[in-house]
Amino acid sequence: MTKIRAFFFYCLCFILLFSCSEPEAEEKPYNVLFIAIDDLRPELGVYGNEIIQTPNLDAIGDSGSVFLNHYVQVPTCGASRCSILTGLLPQTTNHLQNSAIEQFLSNEPEKERPESFVHHLKRNGYYTVGIGKISHSVDGLWYGYEESPEGAKMEMPHSWDEMLFDAGKWGTGWNAFFGYADGSNRQGKDNQVKPYEAGEVDDMGYPDGLSTQLAVKKLKELSAKGQPFFMGLGLFKPHLPFTAPKKYWDLYNREDIPLSAFPELPENVHPKSLHESGEFNSYKLGEEKAGLDRKLSDEYARKLRHAYYAAVSYSDALVGKVLDALEEEGLADNTIVIVWGDHGWHLGDHRIWGKHTTFEMAVRSPLMIKVPGMAARKIGNEAPVSSIDLYPTLMELTDIPTDFPLDGQSLVSLMKNGTDPQREAAAFSYFRNGISMRTDRYRLTHYFREAEPAVELYDHKNDPMETVNVAAEYPEIVAELMPLMEKGNTGLYASSSN
Repeated sequence: MTKIRAFFFYCLCFILLFSCSEPEAEEKPYNVLFIAIDDLRPELGVYGNEIIQTPNLDAIGDSGSVFLNHYVQVPTCGASRCSILTGLLPQTTNHLQNSAIEQFLSNEPEKERPESFVHHLKRNGYYTVGIGKISHSVDGLWYGYEESPEGAKMEMPHSWDEMLFDAGKWGTGWNAFFGYADGSNRQGKDNQVKPYEAGEVDDMGYPDGLSTQLAVKKLKELSAKGQPFFMGLGLFKPHLPFTAPKKYWDLYNREDIPLSAFPELPENVHPKSLHESGEFNSYKLGEEKAGLDRKLSDEYARKLRHAYYAAVSYSDALVGKVLDALEEEGLADNTIVIVWGDHGWHLGDHRIWGKHTTFEMAVRSPLMIKVPGMAARKIGNEAPVSSIDLYPTLMELTDIPTDFPLDGQSLVSLMKNGTDPQREAAAFSYFRNGISMRTDRYRLTHYFREAEPAVELYDHKNDPMETVNVAAEYPEIVAELMPLMEKGNTGLYASSSN
């Protein structure tokens, strides 16, 4: 064989070899599983609680990014969800109400700007499924607590390919939301109910079990579909009433459950910054009523905290069923998993049983994001983050551009590197005619009202429970922080410089 023939022979072999080799597999887009848990404060093992039993949620945090200082924009369900879904800070006082999604999304035609990050994912090739409480309504429909859902409008009409809910023996979504194990509900009994229940039922004996069952079934279908998907699963518990199958109560010795570290009124604070636990007190068969003029007995307070812990452990077990389904369907290695609490809850802290304040206990909640292949990390108080940061984070992780403004900032740099030099250490929350800003060390709150004091400052280095307002003692710190707070004033109130 001549040299020229040999050269062409080897070239031909080279071409045939590589033309017959397997083509590189096309990289699949991430799926997204978003788990919203109602009234979940950071009472999880991965957040440092050594008593509560939450192995499945802890496993997500242990293998993902845990934001130890995550803050919601509004400490009430509907408004908090409106902010995270739209990626926007509240613009008007109506954005602070539970009806925010109904007012600003439900009746709107489809516009160039997507109504939510779910809508944006859908427009970019994702199949979107909602199960349970993702927006404010528990089944995605806009109707009153005691009304029929028949003919009701969708809260987010352009976001979902499918919106699913199984009301079971409760009949309607809102009946299920306030439901008890026997099929009764709070409103049907004219509030003549207790704020807790240890049901003699299995996991399917409460509505969240039915939602989880739907999620597991739908994951099997989505796995076969071969299209990237977004699934939102909204669990009710631990929202009032604190109900759970008895086996989750049995996980705890009640005497081991700690009481609030500060069940007293904070100093130098006007009562208008607090509230009288109205939602909690609406459960008329509760053994004691809460109020700012008194604290509950230690015995009853511990019983309620026991009920809350049981409800959290119930939700944790249901999350485990969904994680198992992801594994079984071969989806876990390509699915981003997000866990988000829509706000915190005072469990007797500051004599309050409920949300609806701008204190740390009401606006701080869990946020965990697990991305396949990304190293686990805990992001601490040096980097307070906000719910509105999730929208740009998801778009960066899924490589979907946004050509419209968002108020949040992507968390991906924090997740990958632990730091983000471009991020200011400030998270804003709004309620009770006030703006509250959390920095790495301080909480500064300015209320737009006549009642004094209207400015509150808490030093989290020395006072993590926010027991003493030190604004009058440290006016120079207030003056230093006020310009930064102005960045969170969206026009909702008069300028805080006045």
